[in-house]
Amino acid sequence: MKEMQETTTTPDTQNTISKQEQRTPATTMPHVVIVGAGFGGLQAARALGNAPVQVTVIDRQNHHLFQPLLYWVATAGLSPADISSPIRAILRRQKNTDVLMAEVTGVDVEGQRVLMGERAVPYDCLVLATGAYDNYFGHPEWEHDAPGLKSIIDATSIRRDILLAFEAAEIETDPQKVQELLTFVLVGAGPTGVEMAGAIAELAHKALASDFRHIDTRSTRIILIEAAPRMLAAFPESLARKTRKKLKRMGVEVMEGTPVTQVDARGVVVDGKRIDAHTVIWSAGVTASPAGQWLGAEVDRAGRVKVTNDLSIPNHPNVFVIGDTASVMQDGKPLPGVAPVAMQAGRYVASLIAQRAIGKQEHAPFHYRNKGNLATVGRSYAIVEMGKLRLTGLVAWVIWLVVHIYYLIGFRNRLITMFQWAWTYTTYSRGARLITFEKDREP
Repeated sequence: MKEMQETTTTPDTQNTISKQEQRTPATTMPHVVIVGAGFGGLQAARALGNAPVQVTVIDRQNHHLFQPLLYWVATAGLSPADISSPIRAILRRQKNTDVLMAEVTGVDVEGQRVLMGERAVPYDCLVLATGAYDNYFGHPEWEHDAPGLKSIIDATSIRRDILLAFEAAEIETDPQKVQELLTFVLVGAGPTGVEMAGAIAELAHKALASDFRHIDTRSTRIILIEAAPRMLAAFPESLARKTRKKLKRMGVEVMEGTPVTQVDARGVVVDGKRIDAHTVIWSAGVTASPAGQWLGAEVDRAGRVKVTNDLSIPNHPNVFVIGDTASVMQDGKPLPGVAPVAMQAGRYVASLIAQRAIGKQEHAPFHYRNKGNLATVGRSYAIVEMGKLRLTGLVAWVIWLVVHIYYLIGFRNRLITMFQWAWTYTTYSRGARLITFEKDREP
């Protein structure tokens, strides 16, 4: 394939080639650059391990993160290392794969280069799997007082805020301020919001109940707010209704059809009424990374790149966009930004690239096979939708647990996570209740 075997270079290009690229021996194999080592990017990289290509994976972090369990770190159930693995360790056996820890700042589509500040890496084929960010719907100033949950730093910061709220309440003498400190608001009742609400309820009402002497943590108020008419819009109404009942039994207040109109350091305003809360957590939606701007491609309202049926961008068959960064239409509807879509897309793109590398041009369009939706609501309760099968309760929770353990990267992560869950299940204990602070650096 001509566009995979030729790389356009100029004197300027040569001057900006990264040191890593200069160290790479000359090769006739196509050079595939994958930006982002999340679910989609990592699947693509692993699938290309034995393909006749040279692979470079670029990520601004040095680890792959299992995002579905971030809420468990944020509520002191797991430590960050339990749900993450070094990218180099994951790909160390792939002799055709290099890993760069760097911040990508743009893409020179015509020159076929990935830009990293003053450095650049040339590509024959590019896979962008750069994920998404929290969407504050035109109010970026809300991020300061209502952080989202997308990274380990987010999770540990939220954990610190939650635990500090209880510590501050313990020494507070004003009952009104105590109630404000023990009020937690979650904006957005999708799976993340629901799982966080259930986890905070268990932390406050069970795990911490006997640890404090001057406050009753069981009086903690947890409010889950959803702007849409109902929570868990991606799930059937019957499962959402059962989840709502379960949350209420756990002491979570659920407000549906009530958008938040203001967020500040004191709390939120909903339906014209103020809710004073020390801690507000955002889980109301995402917006795509700036990949669309890098490519100059057409994007949807969420900033996701509109791709063709083989996940490439129009007029550039060697540039692919997958995961939360891509807007993929199937059966007239956009595919959801969930891990299974990204993983299947990563494997599909890798297969397409590998076949092109050996001269095979024909390839079926990408088709996502939906294996079901899962969400958990606290201890021993989950909801599962798999085709016509709809389950709730303990059986659904076991299925949810097995699926999440299976997709964790690395045997160590699986073993530790299984032990932690078993311990938490039987004792209600949260072993990762560490309050840490970043040390101020000298200027």
